[in-house]
Amino acid sequence: MNKPTCFSLTIDQHIAHLVLNRPEALNTMNMTFWRELDQILDRLHRDNQARVLVLSSTGKHFSAGMSLDAFGGEVSLNDNTPESRAAVLDQLGELQATFTRLETLRIPVIAALHGGCIGGAVDLVTAACIRFASADTFFCIQEINIGMVADVGTLQRIPKLMPMALVKELAYTGRRLSAQRALAHGLVNEVLPDAAATLAAAMQCAQEIAAKPPVAIWGTKQALHYARDHSVDESLKQMGWLQGAIWSNDHVREAITAFQSKRAGEFPPLAPLRSFHDLG
Repeated sequence: MNKPTCFSLTIDQHIAHLVLNRPEALNTMNMTFWRELDQILDRLHRDNQARVLVLSSTGKHFSAGMSLDAFGGEVSLNDNTPESRAAVLDQLGELQATFTRLETLRIPVIAALHGGCIGGAVDLVTAACIRFASADTFFCIQEINIGMVADVGTLQRIPKLMPMALVKELAYTGRRLSAQRALAHGLVNEVLPDAAATLAAAMQCAQEIAAKPPVAIWGTKQALHYARDHSVDESLKQMGWLQGAIWSNDHVREAITAFQSKRAGEFPPLAPLRSFHDLG
């Protein structure tokens, strides 16, 4: 892919760091944002360099959400006929799929938040695994304030993270949720004094994850997401199949030996993925 214009990406010591990098536009989400994010996540999913992804941002706000200019342009939805309205499902599906990539990515995703996390940014960060926030962070389900229903993941994911009554309050009113209230209700893992401390906490967490066997981290993410959406009985059965597929005596032995020797463990990366389109 060409060099991204909305992001910067670095990979160091198995940690991918993806930075929203349009502070002059409050890191709003135009169509270039969606295309670049989709391509970057596809690359990270297929490669095996990174063992964890950290998302952070620049400027005043983490992101002010969807660019309002986009509503009159490339993402304008035609409501003139039943046929055009039926196409909304597929149009929205493409946008939803990009954020779902964060959830289905083979590696954990950590969000380091500061300032406003507004509209589409809430859709984005609720698809992450772990969220750290600076004290000035606030969340806003902005869509209701501009006459629409939030439609790219917030209303589907945030009820699994916070009490439904609070979710309804935020979704119906468009009120802001402070970092401290978000912490109290489980939306964020920790609140730090400022953006720099927040990113440092996210990176420390990422380093701890990157030190673990990648296939065990992959299996853990699979099991947690399956358990979230299924019964305990179903999830236990899935766990048996999963553990039977990825169990490694070598990994367990190396982890125990490294712990006892007070050294870092050495584990193989996940296998790189090749698209069927590349085979032949």
